[in-house]
Amino acid sequence: MVTFDSRPVIAAGGEPFNDIMAAAAAPGENGELVVLAPFEPVPLEGVLSARGFPYEATGLGDGGWQVTFGRPS
Repeated sequence: MVTFDSRPVIAAGGEPFNDIMAAAAAPGENGELVVLAPFEPVPLEGVLSARGFPYEATGLGDGGWQVTFGRPS
């Protein structure tokens, strides 16, 4: 499993998309990518879902989100 916390990047005014996409390539077969974000990353869910990554999004209660992406089957 690979975890990418996008919250510090976004808080600093950065754009984490390229880093997340690089992390999506890292888990390997049957691995997972967990993305932590300050909001539900709906566009990212769409991009990775279209590439075959199933996902589950969970609100963290503090306004943040955890999205777990599985490997494409």
